[in-house]
Amino acid sequence: MKYLKDTEVNLNNILVIIGDFNIRDSISYHLVYTDTLLEIADSLNLNLSTPINLVLTQYTNNPQDSNLVIDLMLLWAESAEFNNHQITLELYCPLDYTLLLVLLTIEKEYI
Repeated sequence: MKYLKDTEVNLNNILVIIGDFNIRDSISYHLVYTDTLLEIADSLNLNLSTPINLVLTQYTNNPQDSNLVIDLMLLWAESAEFNNHQITLELYCPLDYTLLLVLLTIEKEYI
């Protein structure tokens, strides 16, 4: 987040930011960094996208840890793909994460 905040003025035409931001499911846990991340995203004209299948993204092997959502996708809100990404449970990783998937349409532009 620090890198994004420090470089946001130099970034243009961002369509998507995807990643494990270590921000847990806001229903169960809310980090102070959540607001900062959303402010940075807003400054880049991105919004938090909602997946079409509302499931968790981390499934822990340790019964003392809770399963939760820590992977987020931030998309340009005007894109057709906004609120249209999915969490791919069938592509469950060898670790404890599932993957986020979105197909972006990028048009050719002649300069």
